[in-house]
Amino acid sequence: MDVQSKLLILADAAKYDASCSSSGSNRKRPDGGVGNGDGVGICHSYAPDGRCISLLKILLTNYCVYDCAYCINRVSSDTPRARFTPQEVVNLTLEFYRRNYIEGLFLSSGVIQNVDYTMEELIQVARTLRVDHAFGGYIHPKAVPGASRELLLEAGKWADRLSANVELPTQADLNKLAPAKSHAEIETSMSQIRDGILEAKDAKQNYASGQSTQMVVGATDATDAAILATASHLYSSYNLRRVYYSGFSPIPFSDGRLPPDRAPLVREHRLYQADWLVRFYGFDAAELTEPEEPNLSLEQDPKLQWALRNRHRFPVDVNRASKEDLLRVPGLGVQNVTKLLKIRRFTSLRWSDLARLRVPLNKTKPFLLTADFEPTVMQLDRLSLPGRFRQMSLFDSTVAAVTGEL
Repeated sequence: MDVQSKLLILADAAKYDASCSSSGSNRKRPDGGVGNGDGVGICHSYAPDGRCISLLKILLTNYCVYDCAYCINRVSSDTPRARFTPQEVVNLTLEFYRRNYIEGLFLSSGVIQNVDYTMEELIQVARTLRVDHAFGGYIHPKAVPGASRELLLEAGKWADRLSANVELPTQADLNKLAPAKSHAEIETSMSQIRDGILEAKDAKQNYASGQSTQMVVGATDATDAAILATASHLYSSYNLRRVYYSGFSPIPFSDGRLPPDRAPLVREHRLYQADWLVRFYGFDAAELTEPEEPNLSLEQDPKLQWALRNRHRFPVDVNRASKEDLLRVPGLGVQNVTKLLKIRRFTSLRWSDLARLRVPLNKTKPFLLTADFEPTVMQLDRLSLPGRFRQMSLFDSTVAAVTGEL
């Protein structure tokens, strides 16, 4: 099979892995080398949070010894197979870079022979690019869970980011759909990567700037509460930069234990919103759902949903409230809260001041108290009406714009 044929198969097979963000890299171009990665990301394609990146995203091979029911590359699948040599991946990366198509490489792989052998192949690609070709662009190889500590440390020397995918939210889910894998083994690899990052910082050595992971959503009946609890645990325990949520999509000749339909994209979106609230807005994952309703609403964003369950905490006085309370107001983001805190030191904020700051007034109005405005109980109650603040589809919003309903 020629390289172009392999590329068609292995680039397509890589599309299921979403954890390929390039933020956080600050590797500079070596003297006489090519490419560099920087902290603002790489251009031409888009990550789930809107950042612009451009990466050659491929698998080293889609052969795999595992039989994970949700994976199209499982050993029992009859999907077309291909395998690059490490040198072929190196050549592709350099040729794509020289043509200005990419500025970095995201390289994953099925597990071939065993986890250490697979990890050695991935490392060979990164090491050859760095050492033999002085490549300073972004490199993100997958960390194969279960690989030896020495190999994970070696991978981090040449990588800008590593990621060991947790795959499914709970061990019970793995037992059902991927019995050869375990959370304990995956978290051991995460722990070793975390330790390598910290050791390299102390020694002021080059090492991966962080790690990320991915969870498949909707392949099992795991609730959003369970998914967010797992994500929160991984963030706090292993200093992850990102957890990526990938909605389950049916695959050809799928296992009967899998659902027949794909997970709603809006569910994936709500999980990213909730993840953001936990990481940057001071929310605890357990606050965003309730025991009797363990899934996030598909109709309302999780911040608004939380506010409606906690109406006793509103309205919030924009001139006196703490930063923590302001961050919980639907419609107020981190940047606006920072501006409000600075401005109110010199003047009493009025409703017109919020308009000038481009605060989304219709969304914040029921929750904010200013020097010249106080919301009524009726305004807050109206938010609980069915359909209020419903997530609109592209078709819905287009029709509403045409008919003048927006």
